[in-house]
Formats: sequence, structure tokens, C-alpha cells
Amino acid sequence: MAKRKIIEIERDLCDGCGLCTTACLEGALALDAENKAVLVRELYCDGMGACLDVCPTGALKIIEREGDAFDPKQTYQHVLKTRGKDAAGQVHGTVSGRSELTQWPIQLHLVSPFAPYFQNADLLIAADCTAFALGSFHPDLLEGKKLIIACPKLDDTSNYTAKIAEIIKMNDLRSLTVAIMTVPCCSGLVRLVQDAVARAGSPLTVNKVVIGIDGKPAG
Repeated sequence: MAKRKIIEIERDLCDGCGLCTTACLEGALALDAENKAVLVRELYCDGMGACLDVCPTGALKIIEREGDAFDPKQTYQHVLKTRGKDAAGQVHGTVSGRSELTQWPIQLHLVSPFAPYFQNADLLIAADCTAFALGSFHPDLLEGKKLIIACPKLDDTSNYTAKIAEIIKMNDLRSLTVAIMTVPCCSGLVRLVQDAVARAGSPLTVNKVVIGIDGKPAG
């Protein structure tokens, strides 16, 4: 059991409206005999907080504590049994699950350093090919992150270092991940990002993820 993000319910504030139970695609919430929201099982909660926006009383919040890890397979079976096949297909982390993309645009030439979604974000800068090579790109890499895509070989990269540096300086990023392929041309993206971090004078560590042409994470 490890520390992770999970829902917490302030029972006294819950008015029993039930909106959270339908907002949670994983079926992690239900109303009990006293018409209060309860967590069905810890392993059904993905900690993403889709239920927060619909709660009219503020009874829900995401906290970090020790708990059973989110289990997409068991969650899929739970939703399949209680809500049917179509609903189960939307369970986070399954092969047919939902998109984790939460902003637009995503191409580096088009994004604005002033876009509000970059503030305090975990940022993923991915080479174009990675999303096609890695079948689990969304749950494994994109979940919880904002996305920028670029190709160091085919794009005009003359302004890329300056633009990434500006994004870093304008926003208090929590983390920065670069995803590339094993092919030689992709390594240029890592260098661009590392140069941008240095140019911005940021203490951020560049986390590198490398995907093989077989679609599997490379060592």
C-alpha cells in the first residue's frame, strides 16, 4: 500500500444529491442507507477528481494518503457489472478508455506561453511519433499532464528553444517530461528542452521517456 491521491468525503456536508455518483466514470462513489456519498472501494477511485466540479456543497476533495492503488481491470469489471459495456469502455486506464487530452492546441508552434492551463502544470513534451508507437500513451504518459508535441527533424525548430524557455519562465511548472523515440533524430528534442530549461534559469529536472519502434518503453 502506497501513498496516492484519492477522494475524501466530508459526510456532514453531503446533501445526498447523487451527482458525484454519476460523474465518476469508475463507479467509485455511491449513496449509502443514510443518503450520503461513500467510497465503494479504494481501488475504484483513480484520484482524478471528476466528481469535484459537480458537488454543490464542497463535500468532496482530493487528498494524498495511503490506500489501495487504482486497479483499472477490477474497476472495468465493476462498471461492466453495474452500468454495462458502454460505460465500462470509459473506465480510465483500459485499452478503450477515455482520452487524457485536456487542452488544445498542442503543437509547439501553436501553443501560447500565456495559456492558463500551463500554470502549475505537469508538462509533457512529446515527439510526434510517440503517441502512434505507444498504444498506452494516454494512461501511461499523458494522464494528469498538459501536452506539447513537436518533431525535431521535420519542424522548423529555430524558435523552439526560446518558446519552451518562455513557457517555463511564465508558468510555475511542477514537472517536465520529454517523450521521444529511439530513432536518432528524436534526441534533438531532448537537447532543445534541456537548452530551454537552462535558458529559463529553471531548476526543473527533465525526465526523459524513450519509446522503441516496437511500441515498448526502451531502456
